[in-house]
Amino acid sequence: MQPNHTLKAKLWILSMFISLGTAFAQDLPKTLEWNINGQVRKALVYTPTAAKNKPTPVIFAFHGHGGTMLNMYRTRGFEKLWPEAIFVCPQGLNTVGMLTDPEGKKSGWVMDDQANNNRDLQFFDAMLKTLRSDYNIDDSRIYATGHSNGGGFTYLLWATRAYEFAAFAPTATAAGKIISKLNTPKPGFHLIGEADPLVKPSWQKITYNKMLRVNGCNIAEGTKVDNNVTFYKGKDGNDFELFIHDGGHEYPKNANQPIIDFFKKYVKK
Repeated sequence: MQPNHTLKAKLWILSMFISLGTAFAQDLPKTLEWNINGQVRKALVYTPTAAKNKPTPVIFAFHGHGGTMLNMYRTRGFEKLWPEAIFVCPQGLNTVGMLTDPEGKKSGWVMDDQANNNRDLQFFDAMLKTLRSDYNIDDSRIYATGHSNGGGFTYLLWATRAYEFAAFAPTATAAGKIISKLNTPKPGFHLIGEADPLVKPSWQKITYNKMLRVNGCNIAEGTKVDNNVTFYKGKDGNDFELFIHDGGHEYPKNANQPIIDFFKKYVKK
C-alpha cells in the first residue's frame, strides 16, 4: 500500500491535469454555423471561459479575398494578445473580386450594400445576435478589423453598422463605392503599405483622409507613436491612427499589437 501522502500527491497532480485540460478545451476556438437564406455560413470563434458571466469585448476579423477564417485566426493571434475578448473570424463565400478573380472562384466579401441581397451584412447581424444570446457581450466594446477585401467590408460595416461598434481597423484597403456613406465619426485605424501594388496607396489615402476629416482630426497635427504609427486626435474622442509600412499588400505581423492596443483604448459612447 502506498503512503497516504504519496497517494494524495498523485491525486493532486491528476486533478491539476484534468483542470488544465478542461480550461484548455474551453479556450479552443470553435466553428459555429448559421443558415442565412439557405446558405450555411461559418466562423471560427474563440470565447474566453468567463464570457457567459462577465461583460466581454468582441473582435471581428475578416480575411482578404481568397483567404480563410483559419488563416486569419492564426496570423492575428488576438486571443493571445487580448484573451479576455471574444475573437471571431468569419469565412467568406466565393465572390467576384474587384481587382482580381473576376470569375468569383475564391472566397471574399461583398463591399457594397446594394448587391447580393446584403448577404454578408445579414451574416454579420446573425453572428452578433447569436453572441448576444449565448454570451454576456459588452455592447460598448465591439470592434472590427479586416485585410484587403475584408478591410473593404470593415469600411462597409462602418458605413452601415457604425452604431454597433466602438472602433474600426481596416488594413490594406479602400472604401470604394461606399465612401460617400462613411459619415459617422468613430475611432479608426488604417494600415497602408507604401508599395502596395494591388490597392494603390493613392486610393487608400483618399479613404483615410476622408475619415480623418469625418473624425474632426487635423491632418497636419499627427503625433508619431513609433516607427509605423501616427496618432491624430479627433473630436469627441474619435481619434485616428495611421500605420504606414514600407512593404506592399501583405499584412505585417508587427501590426497585431498596435491594433489591439488601439481597440483597448475605445469604448462606444
